[in-house]
Amino acid sequence: MPDAKIEIKVGAVSFSGEGPGEWLAKQLDKVLSKLPELLAVGGDVPEENAPDAATGAIKPGQRKTTLAVYLKDNKAATGNQQRKFLATATWLQDGGLKRVATANVTKALSDNNQGKLTNPAQCLINLSKAGSVVREGSQFYVTDEGRAELAK
Repeated sequence: MPDAKIEIKVGAVSFSGEGPGEWLAKQLDKVLSKLPELLAVGGDVPEENAPDAATGAIKPGQRKTTLAVYLKDNKAATGNQQRKFLATATWLQDGGLKRVATANVTKALSDNNQGKLTNPAQCLINLSKAGSVVREGSQFYVTDEGRAELAK
């Protein structure tokens, strides 16, 4: 009996499998590494799903990638905790969440098997001071400056 089972869909690309966890993880990594090519084969992105021309942001509800891929693409998968926090918050907003709470970030990381942040509250404080996010009560949103920081 398989000890792991996964099913994902990104755009027109889908992957499902079951088997030993280690083997399945390798197969998923192969699919994720080829994802840009596979999506390109599917043709152009429909206009309603295209990124905003001015900011490059994905329209709310039109998330194109998994959190793992998004973190890797934004050099936030390992190392800098603040960058990982910022990238995750941006990914959540691009997925349609207008305002984000620290709990949303930590839950997204956990739900997507991307590890923990040492001190997410301190990350938010530091990002707020840097102008990468704007706090509104217990929630916040990522600014254009924050998105520009991720693009570096």
